[in-house]
Amino acid sequence: MTNRFFKALMTSAVLGLGAASSATAAECIAPANPGGGWDFTCRQIGKIMYDIGAVDKPIQVTNMAGAGGGLAFGHVVAERGDDADLIIAASSATSTRLAQNAYAGMTADQVRFVGAIGADPGVIVVAADSPYQSLNDLVDAIKANPGKLAFAGGSAVGGFDHLKPLMVLQRAGVMDVRAIKYIGLDGGADAITQTVGGFTQAMTGDMSEIVGFLKSGDVRALAVLTEERVPGFESIPTAKEQGIDVVAVNWRGLYIPKDVSDATFDMWAERLQKVADSTEWKEAMAANGLAPFTKVGGDFQSYVDGVVAEVRILSKEIGVIQ
Repeated sequence: MTNRFFKALMTSAVLGLGAASSATAAECIAPANPGGGWDFTCRQIGKIMYDIGAVDKPIQVTNMAGAGGGLAFGHVVAERGDDADLIIAASSATSTRLAQNAYAGMTADQVRFVGAIGADPGVIVVAADSPYQSLNDLVDAIKANPGKLAFAGGSAVGGFDHLKPLMVLQRAGVMDVRAIKYIGLDGGADAITQTVGGFTQAMTGDMSEIVGFLKSGDVRALAVLTEERVPGFESIPTAKEQGIDVVAVNWRGLYIPKDVSDATFDMWAERLQKVADSTEWKEAMAANGLAPFTKVGGDFQSYVDGVVAEVRILSKEIGVIQ
């Protein structure tokens, strides 16, 4: 996307927002149309903040779709840099696109990442009749012949599903991740179908995509890419406990404008922590297939910085960026 086209899109969105602004205490921008993950983040977190008394007025939700989240990011950086009453929904897709320079030259340090309080865990699965019984079985087979085995995933080449197994393999000592075959498909269900059918040897995706296939016995999960085993799926070991220190989840969280005060940052972090601790949020996670993943405040900023750096290196290695 050219800078000229990006700026035109951003200007159009800003003009369109003028009539929608109101005197509510705060606004949450969902960088997508209604119904998606970013919209869920704004609406659920905003509603619970109000319901539990973390804010004294309902939080307005503004949908600003475009450029895979880049339109909203650009709007915040260019127009709302010191707005203390603004929060923006973010996820792993946000940090991945920033790492790959997909937002027209903008960078992660142009905003402040407040926290994440839930995540769709990354998983590595194989068909039920696969010879690979553990993550290390699969890794060893790839080390022996890197070009023989292929992963299927629901994102394009260079997307987060592609990067998950590369992180695993790199941490496991595979030096040339460019040799790893990956087939990007239109969603996790298609990726599982390819794997169950024997066209690929493993599938990389999110927990929510494999639940039905686990229950039907079509696939076996070799690893979940979380700090700890996921409640309700305790039989699936983490990559970390198998000796491969990788956490790769599609986290759900927030960022705020860069030029707000530290006190404002701490205020939003405290509000987000209150949501994370609430019964209402635990119920929302259970209803929507999310796992616990709470990193709030400065720890989360450090986490995002680390993910961006790792994704940038991997993306260069596989030729997604120069």
